[in-house]
Amino acid sequence: MNSSTGSLGQGGATFLTTHWSVVLTAQGRTPAAEEALDQLCRSYWLPLYAFVRREGHSPEEAKDLTQDFFARLLQRGDFDAVRREKGRLRSYLLVALKHFLSNERQRAGAIKRGHGKQPISLDEILAHQRSEPEPAVTMTAEQIYERRWALRVLEQVLAHLGDEFRASGKTVLFERLKDQLVDEPGRSSQAEIGRELGMSENAVKQAFHRLRERYRQLLREQIAHTVATPGEIEDELRHLIAVLRT
Repeated sequence: MNSSTGSLGQGGATFLTTHWSVVLTAQGRTPAAEEALDQLCRSYWLPLYAFVRREGHSPEEAKDLTQDFFARLLQRGDFDAVRREKGRLRSYLLVALKHFLSNERQRAGAIKRGHGKQPISLDEILAHQRSEPEPAVTMTAEQIYERRWALRVLEQVLAHLGDEFRASGKTVLFERLKDQLVDEPGRSSQAEIGRELGMSENAVKQAFHRLRERYRQLLREQIAHTVATPGEIEDELRHLIAVLRT
């Protein structure tokens, strides 16, 4: 995520620097558009992989199919249709993946997957994937994709926030406060955190308030990277919340 975009709710000029807008507004293949698309693909690898798995493919086959899907997407860079529709990245990628899988089934494996190119390093992605349980069998492929997408967005926001705290020398404070973002039984109270860190309870409350406000800002920025216009941010945020509540 590029923090140089600043606040994304103030005007179109700033918004045009977001990743998805760079891809959509590019006329032909440009280095900026290719870099933006590559960053977006890294964010969506796990949600799309989960969709392919739920469609009945083995883990190894799902990895190959997901990787090949992104390889072709990055190679072709053909977004004319989605430019006309001002589509959201989340919806566009799912529709494109369904078309890709349909074509793959028709070809019955006649085309060698990967084309000898792996544009996305899988090491970190797969290490993370191994730590997550397989999706519940009661969920549809679309539901799994949506949930993995929502969790991935929150994961990226929290990672960015942690980087900011560590850069300012407040790693321990961040580690203790991040659990306050989730209302879970057994979490430490802010008074307990204050005693542990040698801070007053009021100081902890103020620090948490700043963390929560920054978290909300980063969440809006992360969502903004994946939609075409500022007016779509709130709708996408509402959709993310609805997915997490199901």
